[in-house]
Amino acid sequence: MTTSRPGGRDGRRGERGDLLDPDCPTRRLLDRIGTKWTSMAVKVLAEAAPDEVRFAELRRRVPGISQKMLSATLQSLVRDGLVTRRVEATVPPAVHYRLTALGLSLEEPLAALRGWAETHMPEIDRNNRAADEPPVPHQGAHPAG
Repeated sequence: MTTSRPGGRDGRRGERGDLLDPDCPTRRLLDRIGTKWTSMAVKVLAEAAPDEVRFAELRRRVPGISQKMLSATLQSLVRDGLVTRRVEATVPPAVHYRLTALGLSLEEPLAALRGWAETHMPEIDRNNRAADEPPVPHQGAHPAG
């Protein structure tokens, strides 16, 4: 059911499809996975599936991410059960990550979102450039003088 008012049609909190309700599952999920870093990490791990990827390799394959941000992103994904973490008792420890079945199921909707972005971002960029251009004076307008 899709509703448009917080609390759903009958006021129940967390009703399915009520994105305006803070307890809506969709809204809660977007809070967790709606970052570019999460999407990139899931993509890299999905490309490697079913194999594991070491932390250092993930960092190399996710341009612009800091070690701290990658670590926080992976901790969140592990906590949510989307990724598993394995530590080898070496010096220094080798840390490996792999998507769980739940994490693999997230790749398809994220891939659809990436596809939409690749298709529509040129249009969005054109709209932004047009909005940033100075207004064009009307034809036939006389300068104040």
